[in-house]
Amino acid sequence: MNGFSIPVNPTDNLAADGQLFIEMCEKDKKFCELVTARAPDTAFACYDFWVEKLIHELGPWREEVGNDGIRRIQCPYNQTLMRTLRDKYDIRHYEISINQSKISR
Repeated sequence: MNGFSIPVNPTDNLAADGQLFIEMCEKDKKFCELVTARAPDTAFACYDFWVEKLIHELGPWREEVGNDGIRRIQCPYNQTLMRTLRDKYDIRHYEISINQSKISR
């Protein structure tokens, strides 16, 4: 049918950020559980968010350094995996901050 097969693969029509999120969930089950389950001990911000906030490490996904020099993050996730996927999907990280990795642009 005009070069399209039916049924269409559901991820084919997703934007890069959606594809990144799906792959994060496939590769990091703990992360996927954190952002999809309504566990009583999970901060609301960890599952009430826009994917862009995760991808660009904003809000609860932002790593902060306290006065004691210890790095903290409200919603833990595999930053290395996320940054690698950000590069894979050619998503430019628009904020320069302390959490910028060598693999991020």
